[in-house]
Parts: sequence; C-alpha cells; structure tokens
Amino acid sequence: MTATTDGSTGAVPPHAPSAKESTGEAPTALDAARRATALATDFLLSRQDAQGWWKGDLDTNVTMDAEDLLLRQFLGIRDEHTTQAAALFIRGEQRDDGTWATFYRGPGELSTTIEAYVALRLAGDAPDDPHMAKASEWIRAQGGIARSRVFTRIWLALFGWWKWDDLPELPPELIYFPKWFPLNIYDFGCWARQTIVPLTIVSAKRPVRPAPFPLDELHTDPAVPRPPEPLAPVASWDGVFQRLDKALHAYHKVAVPGLRRAAMRSAARWIVERQENDGCWGGIQPPAVYSVIALHLLGYDLEHPVLRAGLESLDRFAVWREDGARMIEACQSPVWDTCLATVALADAGVPADHPQLVRAADWMLAEQIVRPGDWSVRRPQLPPGGWAFEFHNDNYPDIDDTAEVVLALRRVAHPDRKRVDAAIARGVRWNVGMQSRNGAWGAFDVDNTSAFPNRLPFCDFGEVIDPPSADVTGHVVEMLAYEGRAHEPAARRGIEWLLAEQEPNGAWFGRWGVNYLYGTGSVVPALTAAGLPASHPAIRRAVDWLESVQNDDGGWGEDLRSYIDSAWVARGESTASQTGWALLALLAAGERESKSVQRGVAWLAETQLADGTWDEPYFTGTGFPWDFSINYHLYRQVFPLTALGRYVHGTGHEGA
Repeated sequence: MTATTDGSTGAVPPHAPSAKESTGEAPTALDAARRATALATDFLLSRQDAQGWWKGDLDTNVTMDAEDLLLRQFLGIRDEHTTQAAALFIRGEQRDDGTWATFYRGPGELSTTIEAYVALRLAGDAPDDPHMAKASEWIRAQGGIARSRVFTRIWLALFGWWKWDDLPELPPELIYFPKWFPLNIYDFGCWARQTIVPLTIVSAKRPVRPAPFPLDELHTDPAVPRPPEPLAPVASWDGVFQRLDKALHAYHKVAVPGLRRAAMRSAARWIVERQENDGCWGGIQPPAVYSVIALHLLGYDLEHPVLRAGLESLDRFAVWREDGARMIEACQSPVWDTCLATVALADAGVPADHPQLVRAADWMLAEQIVRPGDWSVRRPQLPPGGWAFEFHNDNYPDIDDTAEVVLALRRVAHPDRKRVDAAIARGVRWNVGMQSRNGAWGAFDVDNTSAFPNRLPFCDFGEVIDPPSADVTGHVVEMLAYEGRAHEPAARRGIEWLLAEQEPNGAWFGRWGVNYLYGTGSVVPALTAAGLPASHPAIRRAVDWLESVQNDDGGWGEDLRSYIDSAWVARGESTASQTGWALLALLAAGERESKSVQRGVAWLAETQLADGTWDEPYFTGTGFPWDFSINYHLYRQVFPLTALGRYVHGTGHEGA
C-alpha cells in the first residue's frame, strides 16, 4: 500500500530508474534514501490500528514477568498455563553465565537475576537444574539476597524469605505531610508516588504468606542472611537518613493505632481516586501491582469492582508470543508512538490530508485530557489540556507527549480546523504553564527537584524525582517554535537553559532516551527551529561532536553504560533509532551535504530489511537512566523514517 497525492496509496511517486541506475552507475545517497523512505512508509502505514493509533511492543526486563507471577502467587490466583508461559519467556532471556540483564547485551544484574530465579522456582525448575545452579552460584558470589535492592526484598518478605524488620520503613502517615513539607508524596516523581503510597500500606501491614519452598541457596550464609552493615557518619546525608530509618522502625512499634488506621484509609482513598477507567493506575504496571496488593490487605476481596478491574488491567500488559511465551510490558505507548509515527509519515512525504493521517489526528484529539490531575497540586490554577503516554492515564499527562502531539497535529490537514486549533491551544497553554522555575521542563511535574527522596534507603530502585531535562525541554521549545512563539518569554527561557546545559564536548544529556545521542538529537532541531543559525557556536559544537563519534560503518550507537561510565558516551553498535537522532540534529544544522550525513543515510539504506523495517535488539529508551531500560519497538521505524524524510524533502522547519 502506498499513498498518492490524491489520498489513495503511496507516500512518494513510484520509483523509476534514474539515469545513473540505467547506465549501471552506483545510485546516489538520495536515490537510496528515496527507496528506503518508500519502503519504511509502506510498512508504517500498514501497522496502523483501525482506530487510528500505532503501538509497538515495549521490552523492559524479566522483573515484570517475575513480579506478575509473585503477585498471582500472593493472591492465590496463579495458574499453570500462565506460569509456564511466563517461565518460557524468562528462561529465554537468561544469559550464558546464568544471569539476567536489564538490557540487551548488558551485564548481569543481581536483583533481576534473583527475581527471575524465584519465578522459575515457582514454575517448577529445580535448584540443581544446570541453569538454576549457575544462577544461584552467581547470586551468592554477588553477596546474595542481602545485596539486592529494596523492592526485591519486599517481594521476598511477602513470602517470609526476608524479614520485614530488615527492610527500610516508610509509614502510611506520609500521606498527611503537606505539600510544603520535606518528603511529602508530591516531592516524588509521579511514577514513584504511585508506587510508594500503596507500599506504605504494605510496609505497615507486613503480610507474610507461606513460602512454597526455601531459598537458602541464595544466601551467602543461610544462618546469617543479613550481614551487619556499618552506619555512615552522622554528619553525612546517608548517615542522617540511616538514622531516620531507625527512628521510623521504632515508630512502627509504637504507632498510635487509630492514627495508623486513618492514614491507611486515607492512602487507600488516594489510590482508589487515581484508578483509571480501564482499572489500571497511571497506565504503568508496577503501581497497579502494588495498589492491588495494598487494597487487598485492607479487605478488598478479589471480586470487588476496584480489584477486579485492576487485575483485568494487568492482563492487558501481557504480550503472547508465537512460541507460547508470555511477556509483560511495563507500560504501553500508543499516544507517543502515534504522534511520532504521524510526524515521520508527514515528513516522509505522505500527503497532509491522507486518510490515515486524518484518522491518527482524530484519535489523538480524542485522547486529550481535559480534567485536572496530580500535576494540578503544583499548578492549581492551570487549565488542563495535555496528553498522556498511554491509552488510559488521565491523572498523569506529560509535557513530552503534549509537545509532540501538537507537532504531529500541525502536520495533518484535518477537515475540522477549529477543533484542531482549539485542542492545540489547550495543549500549548498547559505546556507553557508547566514550565519550571529554571526555565526548563520536566516530564510530568513542575519543580520536582527535591534532593531528599533519592536519599531515602527505601528508594534504591531508580530515579524517584522528575527534574527538568534537555530532551523534554527541547521538544517543548521546538513545539513553541512551530507555533510561532519562539520569541516569547517561555521559549527564550527554555533556550537559555538549553544553551547553559550543553556539555563541554558539545552534546546534551538524554534523560528519556540513550543518551547523549538522544539529547543532542532532541535539542539541535529545537534550537534551529527557534531561530538559532547553523553558525551559532552551540550548534557547531554539537555538529563537531556528532561527526567525531560516528561509527566506522556510518551509523551511530550508544550503550546504556554511558549513564554510569563516561567511557561509553556515544559508544556502541550502530542502531537505526540512534542513527536517526544523529541525522535529525545534523540535518537541522544544515549539514545535508556533509560526508557524515551521506554516510549515515547510506547506513540506514543498507541495513534496512526487505519489508522496510530495521532490526534493533538494542535498548535505546529509558524509564530510569541505567536502572530501567526500554526497547521501544517502533523507535527503529519512526526515527529513521523521520530522518530519511527530512533528508529527501527538507528539515521540516521551513514553516517554523
């Protein structure tokens, strides 16, 4: 299927051999880019849902699958079919050294390996099976369960495999802290607060369901499962929070029963009020899991409408593979995928009034959120108007999706212009209103920058705050430029912040994509769209850096280890999505005819598969940098296509 200018099929005219091809000469980069663009366009158009959205699978790691089984075991609803399907997937992800990693070709990770091991024990795998023995040996060599993260030990405590007394304490009375008080729940990022509030109930209740088997083989010394840990100096922040945790443990023993019960009821109301229409919480799996457990502990039976809807929503995170394996997605990304796909197709030459683009616009328009959510705690006077990431997540629209949806809607010639303009006006107003004090934008909240939450012993599972980032700020600035508002104060403050955040090497840090390639690929197009000339020193430094880190094969790649080790910055196997990001920056900087761009375009054309896709097993997205990594299956399609389309047709900024 191809889209023609009359709205039927064909993104670009059918390819006729060029003079060079007819005479046997090698095709130019432009010839190759046109063919690759046409193939990629046809594939992407074919993947649209009848309702108008796109959604690729979202790979994370096997803790999602392990915790799903542990939840079912805890609730008494685990069945053999689901268990064996999950076990098939988990076994398939084990590495040769017996471990499980959190991203493709990453190092073995202790907590992930422990949870995968326990899940396979639930599925019937014996401790002396070769793959299990190899895993337990590695776990013991890393210090055993005692060295795993708090969340892993919480799961083990639910079955008596770990003592609740040996876990950090977080009391439900936290729900009463006012928003101006340190460590109130709104000091946490939205994903963290949705998880922590139900876990305060679990921590207070300290349930233990009988373990179906012991886990002595996962301790370095089963007689002393928790080796003593030295206290940090009292004058250090770590020392302060260690002693605070000891005080909270003491409080647990003397908590006023009436106050504690009232706090748990208040936390339960907070949880229920934030359940989405589809039964989930925040559109992501972890808060849904912990919310179900917390409410069940407070007496909600499994047939209660809240719990029944919650459990049904968890089933929708399951992806069943052709081999019978069952993978759990941490969340689903239809709004994000749809706006990126719309931009890619439009920039690739699909007519703006093409029926599939109009259908995508209709679906996005219907997804706009027009009621207040948790963001309004910090912005009570700001009218709603944002978009979320998922199918159902009205409480937590995000700045990034809203900016990209606006950019996508502007690419479509929708028949109801007034409706589109009104939706865009609401979205732009909401985005501008969510600007933080420093002039930049975070993903979900305003000024979510408290240093305290990350220091809590409880919070060792990844980033728990939502400070402004260069990639999100870049997307907002680019959107404002397209809306003709690049010279307004909000955009100028954002630009000033971006210029100040540029790294000495010329790159920008990528919070939600890996890593400096994503940050740079997000910021350079924004700055040039906002009017910075290609000759600007910041743009030239970015170009020089991108050219200096291009791989020998012509592509670009960056391993997730760049988040913890600077030696990995912009180092890694070439990937289609990261090559797309680098090309988007170079094209925006006016480098279309440069050798680097020609080589990057050639790499995309040469590595494209016959069906118009690219193979990309590497993880190029993040939930938490380093701690939680994501492989968005549609990234390998939309970003190369956007880059190729802009190479063939222009940068996409001509109308800015």
